[in-house]
Amino acid sequence: MKIGFDAKRVFLNNTGLGNYSRDAIRVLSHFFPENKYFLFTPKAHQKHNVSFLNGRTNTVTRTPKSFINRCFTSYWRSKRVVKDLVADKIDLFHGLSHELPLGIEKTNIKTVVSIHDLIFIRYPHLFPAIDRKIYAKKFKSACVRSDKIIAVSKQTKQDVIEFFGIPEEKIDVVYQGCNDVFNHVLPEKTKREVQKKYNLPEDYILSVGSIEERKNLFTILETLIELPDQKLVVIGNGKDYKMKCVRFINENKLSDRVLFLTGLDSEEMAAVYQNAQMLIYPSIFEGFGIPILEALFSKIPVISSKDGCFVEAGGSYTKYINPLSVPEMKEAILEIQHSTDLQNTMISKGFEYAQNFTDGKIAANLFQVYNTLLDD
Repeated sequence: MKIGFDAKRVFLNNTGLGNYSRDAIRVLSHFFPENKYFLFTPKAHQKHNVSFLNGRTNTVTRTPKSFINRCFTSYWRSKRVVKDLVADKIDLFHGLSHELPLGIEKTNIKTVVSIHDLIFIRYPHLFPAIDRKIYAKKFKSACVRSDKIIAVSKQTKQDVIEFFGIPEEKIDVVYQGCNDVFNHVLPEKTKREVQKKYNLPEDYILSVGSIEERKNLFTILETLIELPDQKLVVIGNGKDYKMKCVRFINENKLSDRVLFLTGLDSEEMAAVYQNAQMLIYPSIFEGFGIPILEALFSKIPVISSKDGCFVEAGGSYTKYINPLSVPEMKEAILEIQHSTDLQNTMISKGFEYAQNFTDGKIAANLFQVYNTLLDD
């Protein structure tokens, strides 16, 4: 079978959608090596995050060939790539991040599109009006034209049904996994080297994610004032909202207790997780919540938000709070810190729950969707 992917974010995105795209291709090409996987991308930057492609003979990277397509890569990706898909005799094309090229529905190529969230509809104030219009048009068009939709959580599936009017039977929930590096205990030497390199505190709470309003770092900082001995490490970057957080840190003399990190490779990230006391992930809304899964595999306790998709990612032994409540956040942190029994239970049961999201299971679930279409 020849399977094509919209692989732009495999090469050009280092955060959520890029991680999802890379992991999907990584697990499929490993567990189903008999197929040929074609990665269609405007550019192919060979960086460490695509090192899994090295030596894999069943993956092929495709970039625009003609001068016109190289000059207008966005147009190639959104429409003209269809000619290349036909030329390569692709059996099935998977749009990994909300989009499908226009005209593919007029070919014999089966199509799948992954929808991660519809946050721009639920929380419109977080997005410029022009972006909301573009997203709504692109996402709904892909959902209508696709043969099958993959939602990354039950929450996202319900949103696609509610906001786009898509029939339930057209949507399959296939959970995300995370990089396999989080599923291995790193040597103490490696963890200490990372701790020294980034000047990590001995004991710290970890926050992971883009620093934007929806991710809610500000409430963690407010809680930090109530916990005068607590250190916080933040992996992520941002713009205006980060500046708001930095101003709060400076105004409240927290700069010696908050450390921002960016640009880590996957093993370094795993080390930062494994060195942490716990992950706190008080996001207002997500499509799924990969950092929760990374923490469960890393064998640290997790605090996250009530409602939404978070219980799907975290299971029964994550502690759920009102993400905007400083008292609830403080109480949850102290409860975990003051009880070794609770820590051990959250770690062991959390790791057990994480086994629902292993590479093999994610690959099998994805391929089952493909097979359903090709059998038809």
